Amino acid sequence: KLPLTVEEILNFGESNRELFIKSSTYSIIPITVTEMGLTISWIFSSDPKSISFSVVFQESEDTPLDQCKVLIPMTRCNSHKETVRGQVKVRNSGIYTLIFDNTFSRFISKRVFYHLAVERPVIYDGSDFP
Repeated sequence: KLPLTVEEILNFGESNRELFIKSSTYSIIPITVTEMGLTISWIFSSDPKSISFSVVFQESEDTPLDQCKVLIPMTRCNSHKETVRGQVKVRNSGIYTLIFDNTFSRFISKRVFYHLAVERPVIYDGSDFP
């Protein structure tokens, strides 16, 4: 579990992060978001072989798991062959959790190289209009 805030992600810069996920386990990255309208985006690859990926929304840490909203269902990604990119728009404040799942692999541990970014919406105020 690697809890992050929007500010921490904004300070990532361009560098990639690495997760080591043992066989038959999973790793989660919960991102706590308090402002609406943001876009959380990710890029990742895995080595060796594939990894499963999902995104889940939780209103608060106290929200029971069965009441969490699955934004991206668990999907097996061939991220060892091509880089996986995606994004989710923040519609509610809460915890957006990225899940990297290696539970299907009985013997092979994986390394996931990932980069996260948060973008604030550009709000046009008309100030450049003559």
